[in-house]
Amino acid sequence: MSLASMPGSRAILTLQKTLLGFQKYATSVQSLRNSSSAVKVTLVGASGGIGQPLALLLKKNASIAHLALYDIVGTPGVCADLSHINTPAKVTAHMGPNELSAALKDADVVVVPAGVPRKPVQNVDVTKTKIPVVGGHSGVTIVPLLSQCQPKVQLSDGEIKALTERIQEAGTEVVKAKAGAGSATLSMALAAEYFVGSLVNALKGQKSVQCAYVRSDVVQGLEYFAGPVELGPKGVEKILPLGELSSYEKQLIEKAIPDLKKEIAKGVDFIKKGI
Repeated sequence: MSLASMPGSRAILTLQKTLLGFQKYATSVQSLRNSSSAVKVTLVGASGGIGQPLALLLKKNASIAHLALYDIVGTPGVCADLSHINTPAKVTAHMGPNELSAALKDADVVVVPAGVPRKPVQNVDVTKTKIPVVGGHSGVTIVPLLSQCQPKVQLSDGEIKALTERIQEAGTEVVKAKAGAGSATLSMALAAEYFVGSLVNALKGQKSVQCAYVRSDVVQGLEYFAGPVELGPKGVEKILPLGELSSYEKQLIEKAIPDLKKEIAKGVDFIKKGI
């Protein structure tokens, strides 16, 4: 049973302890390592439904020199499986609280696909189409900025509304299709791999603009908001403005604010209880 598959209350307690351990580790780091060559990525929750396919995708990334897998169970098996893939990344298995520090040591990027399933919030990249998705992580808090689609597309008001609702309910659609037996683990793993790849490239000096859920003052009254950021060698180097919005998109953001406030408060409380 991995972090991601544990019963609710037990998973929350375990994840709180894991995040607390990571927080203590992170606050003890005095300076960033030089990540120009050997990049280490630590995957916390590597044995779960998202963790395993994400580990596979990250193992294929030639820019990753060391992939450290952490979970409360199962990582030796995942590690052994990945060891048969002929890509350069070294893979190590770390299992249980006593091995968390070793997994996190010298990590340039830490990914936590564990706990309550989340929808990825980042650019939707279908072939060459890019649509910024801002706001939050679920339901009405997910706001696709279809007016900023690249390349430009012409959509009627009805099409915009229908497509927006489809994007907002994408995760629910998969859950229903799986008859409640699972969630959108594969597409989430791919989205996470895309974002981690962008982070790794940024550490190596290849800057890019992605959407990320970070501390932000872009929307008045919200402490956190998912929006475009510039990634660089120091991580998130700039919080970028949302750009020109349609009247419909402005309405969607206003509608999302009450739920975002509740979710942010819940998240902050979650971490405080862990501490």
